[in-house]
Amino acid sequence: MKNSKIIIKNLFSITEKQLDGKSIEITGTNGAGKTAIIDAIRYGLTNDSGRDYIVRNGESEGEILIETDTGLSINRKKRINKSDYKSVKENGREVPSPENFLSKLFTPLQLNPVEFTQMARQEQNRIILDLIEFPWNLNWIKEKFGEIPQDVDYDQNILQVLDEIQSEKGYYYKERQLINSALLHGRKTVTDIAESIPAGYQADKWEKFQTAPKYEELEKIKLENSRIERAKLFKESYDNKIRGYEAERDISIASEEKAIANERQGLTNTVERLKAEIVAAEDSLKTLDSKLNDKKALAQSKYNEQVAKLDGDIQIANQYTDKVPQDTAVLQDEIKTAEAMKLHLNEYRRMVAQQERNSEYEKESEEFTRKIELARELPAEILKTATIPVKGLTVKDGIPLINGLPISNLSEGEQLDLCVDVAISKPNALQIILIDGAEKLSDENRKRLYDKCKAKGLQFIATRTTNDDELTVTEL
Repeated sequence: MKNSKIIIKNLFSITEKQLDGKSIEITGTNGAGKTAIIDAIRYGLTNDSGRDYIVRNGESEGEILIETDTGLSINRKKRINKSDYKSVKENGREVPSPENFLSKLFTPLQLNPVEFTQMARQEQNRIILDLIEFPWNLNWIKEKFGEIPQDVDYDQNILQVLDEIQSEKGYYYKERQLINSALLHGRKTVTDIAESIPAGYQADKWEKFQTAPKYEELEKIKLENSRIERAKLFKESYDNKIRGYEAERDISIASEEKAIANERQGLTNTVERLKAEIVAAEDSLKTLDSKLNDKKALAQSKYNEQVAKLDGDIQIANQYTDKVPQDTAVLQDEIKTAEAMKLHLNEYRRMVAQQERNSEYEKESEEFTRKIELARELPAEILKTATIPVKGLTVKDGIPLINGLPISNLSEGEQLDLCVDVAISKPNALQIILIDGAEKLSDENRKRLYDKCKAKGLQFIATRTTNDDELTVTEL
């Protein structure tokens, strides 16, 4: 598609200018109005301008009309006091969604190839990647990743979008780092806890272990063992006590016998001295044996009572003396072990909870890795079906390569060749290149660009600053 007519009225500094489909170079000094023609054409195609004032000073309306050899007509009017006018017709019929339609007729490189050679590497890459045609939208992203990844500029080419998704500065990479850091810390926590509790620790066993019944059992055994020991000691002291009781009896009887003997002697003396009291004394004497027998009987009774009580105690002791005291060491060790194991329960539970969190961390990290890898793999799949505008264009790690070289590695001449190749890459595209500031190119590169445009059948409109005060339009 080539231009057949361009008419410009009252736009920028232009009063009226008409061009046909021929290539031209506009020369003149700064401020002579060279760029106004190119700016007017850009405005007609894009409805955009970098200038504050579009309508020529003193006029109320500016207009540009562009017609092609395929029946396309673009008529755009900028108005001061009323709404702007726009008409895009194809073979006399209005085109629906005209701005979207026009955007498909050209690439940014066609509108300023010289500016392209002076752009930063990132901007050059963005423009080239935008030329790769691949249908996608946010639903496509959601279908691939299960979500819309955060911190990504979705106004870019899909390859740049994918590059941002998998980038080390991207959300997935940063989140995976955080998860891996938490996982590393979590694993250390588990290791530290595991080292602090016994190997093969059986949490369920020690959590269910009841120490109270064991303590009760231990106390019963201790009480039984105490009775056995006391019974043995009691039995050992039995004979000694019997002998004590016998001695106590014998001493008591001896004491009584001595007392009676003394009394007997006294009474005998009394009998001798007191004849008058013989009868009475003899009567008393007759009762002394009975009295002694009573005392003996009382002492024997007390003895018998003590022995009977001791025999009763020994019978109880005999129930225990033949028993062997139980060894409580095993039960005490069991209780001691249980108490010690129970102290580890809280740490064990914390370790298990951390292990569960670690498992979730691993899954999250693996999912982030999967999505990062997916973002790295998708460009290759996309390029299999995408429309590649320029021969030799490939993409590696989100960076466009021309015959294996980054755009920034191409010479100025090679970058200009790229711009021309792009201009003719689209079928049914507008075959025009706007070259503003051709004086910025070396003479060799400028000639090379002009010659290539001619060879490819492209119309180009170039501006070049010279020292001439008058504006000159030269057909090339």
